[in-house]
Amino acid sequence: MRLRKRKLVAACALALLGMGRQAAAQDPAEAVAIADEARTVRVAGHYDNAVGTSDAASQGVITTELIVNRPALRPGELLEFVPGLIVTQHSGDGKANQYFLRGFNLDHGTDFATHVDGMPVNMRTHAHGQGYSDLNFLIPELVQRIDYKKGPYFAGEGDFASAGSARIRLADKLPQGQASVSVGQHGYLRGVVADSVAAGSGTLLVGLEVNRNNGPWDVPERVRKVSGVLRYSQGTQDDGFSVTGMAYKNSWNATDQVPLRAVESGQIGRFGSLAPSDGGDTSRTSLSYAMRKRTENRLFELDAYLIRSQLELNSDFTYFLADPVAGDQFQQSERRTVAGVNASESWTTQLFGLPLRNKLGVQARYDRLSPVGLYNTVNRVRQSTVREDRVREASIGLYGENTVQWLPWLRFVAGLRYDVYRFNVASSIEGNSGAANDHVVSPKLSLILGPWSKTEFFVNYGKGFHSNDARGTTQTRLPDGEASTPVTPLAPTKGMELGARTEWLPGLQSSLALWRLDIASELLFVGDAGETEPSRASRRHGIEWNNHYIAAPWLLFDLDLAASRSRYTQNDPAGNFIPGSIDKVASFGVTVTEQGPWSGAFQLRYFGPRPLIEDKSVRSASTTLAYARVAYQLNRKTRIALDVFNLFDKRASDIDYYYASRLPGEGADGVNDRHFHPVEPRSARLTLSYAF
Repeated sequence: MRLRKRKLVAACALALLGMGRQAAAQDPAEAVAIADEARTVRVAGHYDNAVGTSDAASQGVITTELIVNRPALRPGELLEFVPGLIVTQHSGDGKANQYFLRGFNLDHGTDFATHVDGMPVNMRTHAHGQGYSDLNFLIPELVQRIDYKKGPYFAGEGDFASAGSARIRLADKLPQGQASVSVGQHGYLRGVVADSVAAGSGTLLVGLEVNRNNGPWDVPERVRKVSGVLRYSQGTQDDGFSVTGMAYKNSWNATDQVPLRAVESGQIGRFGSLAPSDGGDTSRTSLSYAMRKRTENRLFELDAYLIRSQLELNSDFTYFLADPVAGDQFQQSERRTVAGVNASESWTTQLFGLPLRNKLGVQARYDRLSPVGLYNTVNRVRQSTVREDRVREASIGLYGENTVQWLPWLRFVAGLRYDVYRFNVASSIEGNSGAANDHVVSPKLSLILGPWSKTEFFVNYGKGFHSNDARGTTQTRLPDGEASTPVTPLAPTKGMELGARTEWLPGLQSSLALWRLDIASELLFVGDAGETEPSRASRRHGIEWNNHYIAAPWLLFDLDLAASRSRYTQNDPAGNFIPGSIDKVASFGVTVTEQGPWSGAFQLRYFGPRPLIEDKSVRSASTTLAYARVAYQLNRKTRIALDVFNLFDKRASDIDYYYASRLPGEGADGVNDRHFHPVEPRSARLTLSYAF
């Protein structure tokens, strides 16, 4: 018994320190250090970011052991496991989250690419915002791992990935069946049941989630959400296949940002609303196929998917500024079909005695929107059409990557990516129909030195891009009839990074990255207005320091710090600050596991003030939030957990904007004011889980 316990402790310590090579074992095409592949060890732990497993200091893996032990207010907060990334919300919980990373207000996903089992989550030419990433369809209990990367240094990452990317992998098989019920304040109720069973020569996994929530808002949010997953798989993640069906439906009342003056005057409370009929409904269904075939020195990977999605979003941000009688509510609506395929072949060989790893891949995607529209509404009833478009958008990306282990301490990764896009728009506005084409070449280069004394160094460089809304590429007239110039379909980006990662101090894994990212144009299609808003070229640079410390096999500490500077590079009298750009992020976490029947977690996050206009004369305040969990294992199968959100009951904002709006009785030009969405007050949720 004592020997077995020692082995278990040693295995846990190795896992938590990231000394294994799980990433290499599960995805050899993304593994590093060909010379080390023969010594691959499979372990399970909170992280798999050890020295020798990455091509950049800002690359890593989060595993399920950490995900299940930390509380999350919303499914989208899964992405906050990516160091330096902040997830908030400025509307109802059926809408995509707001994301911040590396000096970006990423809006709902622009410049951060998210995939689930090979399927893209970012929606291009979206009714509400370019790159819209709605993760509310996820069932967190089924997430097996999150592979994240930052910067445009990786040949396999294309559109929207300039700031970073996350690839979320769902489990093929659960260690045991599980059922849970969560109850909380403000009418919160959530139930989950999931299990996997043998089916023929494979495994059938089933998951179902039902969620109801009113939230703390004066107008109840009335979230009504259902998500389901059905997956059949055979073999292993290296050598096997899976077929997955997913379905999701949600409806809600919106809780959009409100003007500060309305709260200070007492017209509404902090959690009140000036547009009680705002809200929406959405749905998403998908069918995907994933296959991995490994031979002695080759790996073939294939992902194919078909996605159907729908959204109707009713919003009113300016109240009576445009229409002093009926109000300014508008509806953004779309019906979308997405089909795509990703295929790649990786193989190892030798050249003049040097070990080489090669990878060639193709990624193709086709979006059909019939239609995507913007409408004026009153109480969600359409009154007139601002614009309505039918869009066909196709793209294909080809990439190659070569890794050479020149010396035991010197690895060189070179990649090249070529993307070509075709846009076809049929618009309700005369002169806005047409077709456009564009292409972009993106070279990538990484140099990895070491390890020496359990420390390695990275030099990364790469070009990337993000696509602009298809409607902007053919637009010659704005909805009001004013002339407009079509935008550049693909906006190039360029990034570089110097980094280091060390495990020199026992128990501590630490990464440091100095980075810079240039964007040629931040052109953005403003779905709220139905037009393209031009912007200037920009530059962002900063520093990130990430730390994971294993004080004991049962005690984990995390500390992530990030600071950045964001500016437009073309001078303008209005100012050169980028509105919404985040400059400081800090996160501190403690995870305690298996102290007798007890376990727990504490998470503190901070994101700093942001300029709200170009001259920085108006800034947001900073936001600090704490989450906590205490769990008790009642018996071998039953567990109870208490999660507390906004532990210190901070009065802060999830998001702040500065723009003009008009309330009844105000002048025709409205009032420039800060508009904010408050963080939810302190709340608690109790979860009873049963394993079967």
